[in-house]
Amino acid sequence: MTIYLTELDLDEIWFPSPEDALSDPNGLLAIGGDLHPERILLAYQNGIFPWYGPGEPILWWSPTPRAVFNPKTFKPAKSLKKFQRKHNYTVSINKATDLVIDQCAAMRSAEETWLNEEMRYAYKQLAKLGHCHSVEVWHQDELIGGLYGLSVGQLFCGESMFSVMTNASKIALWYFCHHFKRNDGHLIDCQVMNPHLKSLGAIELNREEFTQTLLSFKHKPIKQSCFNEQWLPSPTEDMNEL
Repeated sequence: MTIYLTELDLDEIWFPSPEDALSDPNGLLAIGGDLHPERILLAYQNGIFPWYGPGEPILWWSPTPRAVFNPKTFKPAKSLKKFQRKHNYTVSINKATDLVIDQCAAMRSAEETWLNEEMRYAYKQLAKLGHCHSVEVWHQDELIGGLYGLSVGQLFCGESMFSVMTNASKIALWYFCHHFKRNDGHLIDCQVMNPHLKSLGAIELNREEFTQTLLSFKHKPIKQSCFNEQWLPSPTEDMNEL
């Protein structure tokens, strides 16, 4: 079967409508272009993201359904709250973004990672411009887990997470949901559902639901201090439920 894709060029920054994405493979929308910050930002503002494997050209995707977390309803497992009380990992925002991006890539094999050098450089540039943010989890001054993604108004578009010690990425997500909620955050996009995300409580939205949410909140501001470099306090109202 022949697949027809929109080919992007380097002279104009635009994307076709996500409604034109293929159903097989799910969400494949366009090919080519570049990873210039302006192009990546436009992509995320329209529910599109880059993802491609070794030896492939840049591929742009907008799958349906979409895996998301609602920070207002996110509830960590009781076992996770007990674990954190015992181990007392510390959690920060934007203290080691480049390291988090590199660790997310390092946790995958060379054959499966999409976080190649070009992609890592692009997101590090977006971090310098104030669009890409990270959550870090620490144990005795050692970075043991975290996540990163792009802020789009009151949405956060999660890209990847990693963990080298038990529950570190889960604690990153828990603390961030609590923090994002307190700063007027509305939704965390996780792109495509997988067993790990589902086990953490992610739900799915179809394309129409996700697009309407994106349109409603992408231009609404979160609190200015949300992504300042900082240490995050414990989500005390959750801890008190024990």
